[in-house]
Amino acid sequence: MDKGSYGRKDRLLKERRHDVYRNRSKLPQSSLCTECGVAFCGGRWTWEHPDNCQHETLCPACRRVLEHMPAGEVMISGTFFTTHHNEIMNLIRNIERTENVSHPLERIMQVSDQFEHAMVTTTGMHLANGIGRALHSAYKGTVQVEYLDGENYVKVCWAR
Repeated sequence: MDKGSYGRKDRLLKERRHDVYRNRSKLPQSSLCTECGVAFCGGRWTWEHPDNCQHETLCPACRRVLEHMPAGEVMISGTFFTTHHNEIMNLIRNIERTENVSHPLERIMQVSDQFEHAMVTTTGMHLANGIGRALHSAYKGTVQVEYLDGENYVKVCWAR
């Protein structure tokens, strides 16, 4: 018997991330979110509506907003932020608009904006990460990204 063909049995299997906001069962085709109007069509969420949306549901992003459960947060701070506040906040809103066109579930939930710092919470991890990357690309500074183990949550800190 060849030992190599069976592989090792004593390794630990990494548990997959569990996202309670992801639909476990397949939604009926042509489902429409009653809150934001996004449609589930062809196996994905889209802003394009089929002619016969017969089923009503609540999309994962709207559920997160209603339950105040973000998937990402971006902390923005530093003296550069205070002097370029409006410019940076406009960049963040533009990133959200661009991302939301092709990924309707990626949205900004809330912006807690003080003069010295701001906290942006998002419905998706990709948007939070994208905001951090865009701030670093546009203004340099330091970015720290921390994915919380076992959760679908990311913390992004940008400062300059």
